Amino acid sequence: MHRSAVVLGLLAVLSVGCASSPPRLKGAQVTLASHADARVGTYVSSPWGFSTSSYWIEGPTGLILVDTQFLPSAAEEFVTWAEAVTGKKAELAIVLHANPDKFNGTDVLRKRGIRVVTSEQVRAAIPAIHEKRTRAFGARYAPDYPTALPLPDSFGSQTAELRAGGVTVKAHVLGAGCSEAHVVVEFDGHVFPGDLVANDAHSWLEMGRTEAWLERLEELKALHPKWVHPGRGTSGDAGLLAGERQYLERVIAEVAAEHPQGPFTDVAAQHIRSRIEAAYPGLRFPVFLNIGLPAEWERQARVAAP
Repeated sequence: MHRSAVVLGLLAVLSVGCASSPPRLKGAQVTLASHADARVGTYVSSPWGFSTSSYWIEGPTGLILVDTQFLPSAAEEFVTWAEAVTGKKAELAIVLHANPDKFNGTDVLRKRGIRVVTSEQVRAAIPAIHEKRTRAFGARYAPDYPTALPLPDSFGSQTAELRAGGVTVKAHVLGAGCSEAHVVVEFDGHVFPGDLVANDAHSWLEMGRTEAWLERLEELKALHPKWVHPGRGTSGDAGLLAGERQYLERVIAEVAAEHPQGPFTDVAAQHIRSRIEAAYPGLRFPVFLNIGLPAEWERQARVAAP
């Protein structure tokens, strides 16, 4: 059957299902042939699931998935889409870093016979993050939130080539950025950096590791990607890396303009946030600044302290 016919049929099935499904499933989006490459597809969850992007890479005999979604229901829908429109089985999923929108769907995919892996460094960080995020999100999203620890397998602590479905990708093991450790997937000119890159959305700055994050962007630039597939927002070319660098440098500069010393204050928050939002009007998820700006303030205050 032609792929477009499969898509139309699945749309009909999902539209009927969504009529009786929880509101959080509404608004998910699927993009085929991302940047004119029919081997790469994109699933974006609804805003209820933070508009999280996950991807599939189609090989001759099966699929490799990139990230596992925030909500189990979205993970199910993601795999259903990917397998239906390609007619192939997902065999491997790679978790890019220790944020719940990357690893929460691990057990959903595993139950469908999909091996889920990440680096040893990312895997080691997941238990503490899961505990912390379950306290923040578990009750709000129940029962559509994992209660058991969703822990991927490890592919090791070094950059490695991973193969499934007749396709080989390179999983680069990188240091801190928006998380304490990262995996970046590279495939034939495509780079999947997770939340190290955002498009049309504010970045997740909670870790206060902006200087390290800028180093990660240089490492991504050195890969000379043709296409970049961000954790949020539409895919684009290597210009997304430059855009992320400009954003981070602007955040650093706006915080520095308030001469960080001592605790973060409401007055400083208002000044910094207003300037950032004026410089980047309309970016989604400005709520991320509520956690990100105090973390950047603390980093700069710590560096400035004698």
